[in-house]
Amino acid sequence: MGATSHQAGAAGRALTADRPSSVRNVVLVGHSGAGKTTLVEALALTAGAVNRAGRVEDGGTVSDYDEIEQRRQRSIQLSLVPVEWGGIKINILDTPGYADFVGELRAGLRAADAALFVVSASDGIDGATRMLWDECEAVGMPRAIVVTHLEAARSDYAQMTTVCGEIFGAEDPDAVIPLYLPLQGPPGPDGHSPVAGLLGLLSQRVYDYTSGERVERNPDPAELALIADARSRLIEGIIAESEDESLMDRYLGGEDIDVKTLVDDLERAVARGTFHPVLMAAPAPDSGRQGLGTVELLELITGGFPTPLERPALTVTTPDGAARPAVTCDPAGPLVAEVVKTSSDPYVGRVSLVRVFSGTLHPEETVHVSGHGLADHGRSQSPGRGQGPDQDQDQSLDDRPLHEADERIGTLTSPFGKQQRTLTQCIAGDLACVAKLTRAETGDTLSAKGTPLLMEPWPMPDPLLPLAIEAHSKADEDKLSQGLARLVAEDPTMRLEQNPHTHQVVLWCLGEAHQDVALERLRTRYGVQVDAVPHKVSLRETFGAKAAGRGRHVKQSGGHGQFAICEIEVEPLPPGSGVEFVDKVVGGSVPRQFIPSVEKGVRAQAARGVAAGYPLVDVRITLLDGKSHSVDSSDAAFQTAGALALREAAAEAHIHLLEPVAELDVLVPDEYVGPVMSDLAGRRGRVVGTDQADHGRTRVRAEIPEIEIGRYAVELRSVSHGTGRFSRSYARHEPMPPQLADKIREQAEKGT
Repeated sequence: MGATSHQAGAAGRALTADRPSSVRNVVLVGHSGAGKTTLVEALALTAGAVNRAGRVEDGGTVSDYDEIEQRRQRSIQLSLVPVEWGGIKINILDTPGYADFVGELRAGLRAADAALFVVSASDGIDGATRMLWDECEAVGMPRAIVVTHLEAARSDYAQMTTVCGEIFGAEDPDAVIPLYLPLQGPPGPDGHSPVAGLLGLLSQRVYDYTSGERVERNPDPAELALIADARSRLIEGIIAESEDESLMDRYLGGEDIDVKTLVDDLERAVARGTFHPVLMAAPAPDSGRQGLGTVELLELITGGFPTPLERPALTVTTPDGAARPAVTCDPAGPLVAEVVKTSSDPYVGRVSLVRVFSGTLHPEETVHVSGHGLADHGRSQSPGRGQGPDQDQDQSLDDRPLHEADERIGTLTSPFGKQQRTLTQCIAGDLACVAKLTRAETGDTLSAKGTPLLMEPWPMPDPLLPLAIEAHSKADEDKLSQGLARLVAEDPTMRLEQNPHTHQVVLWCLGEAHQDVALERLRTRYGVQVDAVPHKVSLRETFGAKAAGRGRHVKQSGGHGQFAICEIEVEPLPPGSGVEFVDKVVGGSVPRQFIPSVEKGVRAQAARGVAAGYPLVDVRITLLDGKSHSVDSSDAAFQTAGALALREAAAEAHIHLLEPVAELDVLVPDEYVGPVMSDLAGRRGRVVGTDQADHGRTRVRAEIPEIEIGRYAVELRSVSHGTGRFSRSYARHEPMPPQLADKIREQAEKGT
């Protein structure tokens, strides 16, 4: 693209927008280590938002300022960096590249109107980035590509642009084309020639960064010859996307198309999401100088990426689901904003990052907060739920229904590193931070108090890696519930649940790094120390065959005695039958008033288990006979006798241990189907079918014991090189193999 005048945003002041057309919202995506954060800092420096690369007035960094990020040297959360270029406010959203923090990435995609894919010239493009490109393509999000790590000895820009065309332009190779070629500098001691500037294919100008500043000059004859073929291909690609159908005929007829016409058509095609230019960027060796390609990137963002006005109208409803007219980006329209991220500040408290889609948000006004329930966010209920009429296994602590509240907006601020710069308003299309929205959570909708509205939720991945935790001390136990509640309110990709049968508090996360960060935040932010303990799977017990038992509870130790005798028969029932109690007493051997006592006793014993301490299910317990005493029989005595009878029956029968079996749905690229199926077979899994999916992927459906997939979220990532996804749902309980059941019984006996 052609050069524009450099108009930098002033450092140290809040950037405000007075109209949506002067805003650009762009999210940077790419694999971990691709250089997204370094690029953000270089763009902020070029735009004049920082005094030297990545530094603001207080000396902090503009991105990755969180203490956990600095310790881990890895982005773990969404960061907003607003800069100004050419009178346009650019909200740069820097996202983590690591798969465990994909929730932050999806929040960035929700808040943005265009995506900048950052790929490394030395590392290539991973499978997860390819899949993300397909997702953006499916929703028509405008995209561009920037190649980084050009300074690496093994980097090859020409090869990387070819790879980008093959992968990102699979459907239309002429829609993924570089705008610039690298100007190679003199070779260094290692023989590698660093990129010293750019050769503009449309402008036919050279942008030389050798001095640390962007110097524009005319190309020499050799440089003109170097760009000739690439320029012709670029022009043909732009013309193919042009709305002027006569342009191609004119070009093929030998007419020299005006550069301004080409640039205008290029920018329109980029904004429509039908053309995806490839650019390059590299940080300056001296942190006080401009990074190579940063000016060109800022020009593309301001000139080629769409404004919020070009975003399709959003579907909204009333909180109770009634349809309402779609909203457009109009500062004077009804207020519709969304909380895209929630965080906690030790001094300010809860801080909500908000994207305003319609209307204008003002400080000190009261807004209505509407939020979806868990299922509405596209997340299934807790793994293992719904296991039969008597087996309410896993009670999710954050299975919240739709929630509503009125809250008063406090101060509006624009974030910049650790700083918060005060704003007087936030118009439609812009982003801002709102402090102390105590009841608003990530994904909630903010609307006018008198006309509450609700936006459609965006899809979030289901956390499938369990982390069972216990409070480290009594003091930690007192603070645990509040700390966990705050943690899951901030992070919609984390789920908290309580299993009443295993008596464990479980955090479901996306991966091991996600778990580690959750524990660190509990400790450092909320002052709660917890211990990780082995996660337990809810097993069951059942009878393998019919058995009889006699419960005799007779005691006489002075005073009122205890007398109760009952005889029962236990027989297995089909799966899902629960515990059935039948009274077949004849002749009043067990008085009518004590039959409910026997039932209560056997049901209590069934809940405690009869072999290894797991609930007994799928049996019919029939009371056949018994004896009573006119004085010493009582409710408590017959409860005890019923429990004893069931234990005696279990001692005479073979007790099966039942394990939960999950239905697994695994989506992987075709090349990993074999390894995935082999891995499932090694976990006692049964593949029940495969289906061809889109984009060269296969859906593998299998049934597998839940005890075998506790860490499958991590292990599938390894088997599929980060490209596999899966979902799981409870299928049934079925008998565990005898050798495994015996081991569990032995462990239970040792525990007692």
